[in-house]
Amino acid sequence: MDTAKNDSVVTAADVSNHDITHQAEELQQDYFMSGPDCSAHFTPPRRRSKFTELDVDGDTTSARGDTFATSHHTDSFARPRSISLQTQSSCDPDEDSITAALPRFSLHPRLYILTLVLLIAIPVLYDTTWLAMPSISIIGARAGVIRRADGINGNTLRSGLHRRANTDTDVCSRWAAQSAVVNGTIYVYGGHATSQPGQHDGTWINDFFTIDLTKTWDIANPVISGLPQPSGPPAVANGFLWNSYDSLYLYGGIVSDTPAAVPDPYSLWEYQIKNAKWVEHSNPKTSNGNNSDSGNQPVLGTGEGAGISIPELGKGYFFAGHLDHFTTPGWSVQVARQYLKSLLEFTFPGYSNDGVQSLGAGKTAGSDGVWRNVTEGGIQDTAKFPSRADGALVYVPGFGAEGILLSIAGGLVTGPGQNESSYSQMNVIDVYDIATSNWYKQPTTGKYPGLRVNPCAVAASAPDGSSTNIYIYGGQNLLPYGQQTQIDEMWILTVPSFTWVQVDTNGQSVPPARVGASCSIWNGQIVVVGGYTGPDLSCDSGFYVFSATELKWQNNYNALPGAGADTKNTQNQQTSQQKDLQGLSGSYGYQVPGAVQSVIGGNANGGATITAPAQAATQGPLATGKAVTYTVTDSNGAVVTQTGTATVISGGSNKGKGGPNIGAIVAGVVAGFFAVLAGYLGFCAWVYRRQLTLYKNHVAMSQRAAAGGPNEKSSFLPSSTEGSSARNGKGSSIAGGSSAIGGASSKLTQSNSNGQDSDAPPLPTGIWPPVGGNSTTNSSNEDLMLGQEPSFVGVLLNPRRSLRVINRD
Repeated sequence: MDTAKNDSVVTAADVSNHDITHQAEELQQDYFMSGPDCSAHFTPPRRRSKFTELDVDGDTTSARGDTFATSHHTDSFARPRSISLQTQSSCDPDEDSITAALPRFSLHPRLYILTLVLLIAIPVLYDTTWLAMPSISIIGARAGVIRRADGINGNTLRSGLHRRANTDTDVCSRWAAQSAVVNGTIYVYGGHATSQPGQHDGTWINDFFTIDLTKTWDIANPVISGLPQPSGPPAVANGFLWNSYDSLYLYGGIVSDTPAAVPDPYSLWEYQIKNAKWVEHSNPKTSNGNNSDSGNQPVLGTGEGAGISIPELGKGYFFAGHLDHFTTPGWSVQVARQYLKSLLEFTFPGYSNDGVQSLGAGKTAGSDGVWRNVTEGGIQDTAKFPSRADGALVYVPGFGAEGILLSIAGGLVTGPGQNESSYSQMNVIDVYDIATSNWYKQPTTGKYPGLRVNPCAVAASAPDGSSTNIYIYGGQNLLPYGQQTQIDEMWILTVPSFTWVQVDTNGQSVPPARVGASCSIWNGQIVVVGGYTGPDLSCDSGFYVFSATELKWQNNYNALPGAGADTKNTQNQQTSQQKDLQGLSGSYGYQVPGAVQSVIGGNANGGATITAPAQAATQGPLATGKAVTYTVTDSNGAVVTQTGTATVISGGSNKGKGGPNIGAIVAGVVAGFFAVLAGYLGFCAWVYRRQLTLYKNHVAMSQRAAAGGPNEKSSFLPSSTEGSSARNGKGSSIAGGSSAIGGASSKLTQSNSNGQDSDAPPLPTGIWPPVGGNSTTNSSNEDLMLGQEPSFVGVLLNPRRSLRVINRD
């Protein structure tokens, strides 16, 4: 077969029968050896980690892509695309031998059928996950592209890569790995690792393992599990591992410099968590969008940038970093390293993004996702916005429609002449508004951290969301040049006040100073994995836990009940923020530390009194927006803090859209109802007291009038002439036109509607009858006229009537 000089497609028609036979023998030699017990043994060929093996999971093997593209190496070539070979082990029993053997057994005929079924089913099921076997069929092999250590390459999408040996989690030290936390599990990939003190080369690895955060463990014995080392994704360090809710995405990174390796053309590698397999998405290109390049540009792998995943929005970001011959194929060693200031955005499959033209009108990204390279966002293309590497990127909800990103630390390694101007000062923070794709600058207050590169950072939300506190740990100071020192400090940047707080760890068992550690937050605890500690420390366990609430290093990680994969709170959000798009993951159980409260006010649940930057923002989301806040209640149901507006995760295919917070609305309605009810009861109580006082006064005046005789009149009572006048135009009057005041036996004579007299019931002494039986005003005095003491229930049921009584008085 001719060596391919350029990308090409080779079909089965171009291959002779001799070539097919040769490839079949080669496949059998590569993948199988039959032992004396007639069992098939998988024997993978030796490969470097950056090469990929094709999926072999059924009767035939075929590449997943449409074409086989070759690399630019002179020894690379394309292999046939669609070749089907059938192989049969000599140990497989044929039908005749089975039939001949059956009569020798004195077994029930049903057992014969069962035996035949097992003989057929086991080879078929061998290739499935039910038997947890490698994805290699023992009843056939599929011919296709096989990537070998001798440089065979390909550019197609490959999935179901062969399992390799599980990762050895017992190492001397590790650092600069890529990590992500999903549903209570930290996934760690690649980076550097040493097996013994003093090791300086061969440290680039493709180790892949997990740390269980749903269980409690001691830092000396964390619950870790080694996963199979993949044969496709390259062994890289200082890249980033984005995560959605069901997949990991390996972006960028640097390949080995000792011994020197050549990077492959960039591909995005996806790890599908449910299927436990890696999938390659090759030849990615950018799309046109807001403040971006023109689109259709190849995506290059970048190293030592700052990354962040926002699964709530379905996006991942990688900011700045650099390009050189250890990140980009074909880069000449004679060309200087290029530092960047662009922001690369990746929209996860199934999510929408209004900032990308191709995803307008609610369209969602396909299985390859969508890339956008933001290069002209606000001050991004000005001299005030320098290139940099080795920083940290943090997501803060609120302020803008989709939240903001904060770029912290980092700088440029320019050589012996470098100075402080080469590094990002942390008295001013670069802020990116996700919704508008623009960068702004925001000054901070308080004593701020010194220069550093490669710290790790996480963010935790106050229970009521009134503050988001960003924790910065470790890093390295590269000044003076050639005398770098590791850092063991922990700092907090509290937002929105943008005030720095240095954590006091005096008297604590502080881990050795380190750089390049991976940090994750879960259950309000920061889990630190790895980190380079320098040449003085022989080996380091690499697992540490810091309580973000108590601000103390602790000897164990504590899993909290009520959050995790087996509960509804799979994202480990604060109870008040569950199922809200903008509720930060990992904050469950977190409370605002006292050191932060002393700066921004409030209490452990939030209630910050400083709700804007201490140095006022002049433009951007911090000038016009505010934090997303929530209602927090205590164990008795009492409201601790009040809420603003939040966004709820909605169902449907558009995972990036949300709606109103139904729980917050219901809570607000209920709280409003009880507030109105309390006001109503208070008003009725006031009316009742007034009416009761009026009633007692009337009774007292009546008694005084009765005791004083007919000439004694109360100032409250109308005169006899008033009493004899018609009050409502219906002719009702007091008989005789004289006063009816007398003893308890006095009777009232009224004219009915027919003009006839009728006897009315006796009235209490000193109380005039109602005038005009159909008058609402007159009926309001009914309780007083009838000598009935007013009741609170009566006022409660008809406060208007009672109010007229006291107003008439």
